[in-house]
Amino acid sequence: MENTGEKEVICYHKLHREYPRRLLHYVDMPPRLFVRGVLPREDRATVAIVGARMCSYYGQVQAFEYAKALSQAGVQIISGMARGIDGHAHRGALAGGTPTFAVLGCGVDICYPRSNYDLYKKIPEQGGLLSELPLGYEPLPRNFPLRNRIISGLADLVLVIEAKEKSGSLITADFALEQGKTVYALPGRVSDELSYGCNRLIEQGAGIACSVESLLEELGISPGKSDKLLIKSQIRLESQKNMVYSCLDLQPQNLNQLLEKIPLSPEEVMGILLELQLEELIVEPMKNYYAKIK
Repeated sequence: MENTGEKEVICYHKLHREYPRRLLHYVDMPPRLFVRGVLPREDRATVAIVGARMCSYYGQVQAFEYAKALSQAGVQIISGMARGIDGHAHRGALAGGTPTFAVLGCGVDICYPRSNYDLYKKIPEQGGLLSELPLGYEPLPRNFPLRNRIISGLADLVLVIEAKEKSGSLITADFALEQGKTVYALPGRVSDELSYGCNRLIEQGAGIACSVESLLEELGISPGKSDKLLIKSQIRLESQKNMVYSCLDLQPQNLNQLLEKIPLSPEEVMGILLELQLEELIVEPMKNYYAKIK
């Protein structure tokens, strides 16, 4: 054990009884794992959510909402804590209440990227940060494709949300297929570059992620009536968020201007504006003025 001033870092060797049993099935897994926090539970369904770093607003929303709904159903979410889809998946999982786990491409005592420092602090409180790399190891480019085999190895199912034709997320999907895991992809418009990778996976036989319920069914989890009502309410909320977001621009707009455009109560609009700020999609550069983040 080593102490980094945060939580203790534990090194689990392959022969250790707590080393993830899921990884023991594959010959190319690391001989040791450094963990800050805890390891994923073996008895819980686990979904890896991966995707583009430079993602669209659509991708950000879908990553957050899929992760949140799955987490609320008790599913562990695992990703790589990268910018874009990874970060939004972790935030959705935290909002859902089930622990989430990040496999890093550096030592677990290093926060990379710094823009996800909030996740670096929050994830180990209930979940864990994992790496095969020793403490102090820098985030070198060659590390990231390698860590993807651990992400897929720990998951029962891999969900790809937005990926270009040549994308690191497709490396994770390839590892998953080699490991005999189920791969789902979020479909997108054929003209969108960020959808090329996902649409190609679907063309090659990946499952189509049309709803959270389809993923839960694949995992053998049957959502009850209350869960279905919750999913429907999330869809309604998401349409309201899209409405508010679409009324914003890069130039700040006054709250009163927005209220004139949006057929929702002031309380609802204010609540959605706050949520969009927390998701780092908009800013409030001055009081009651709101603008999209470029």
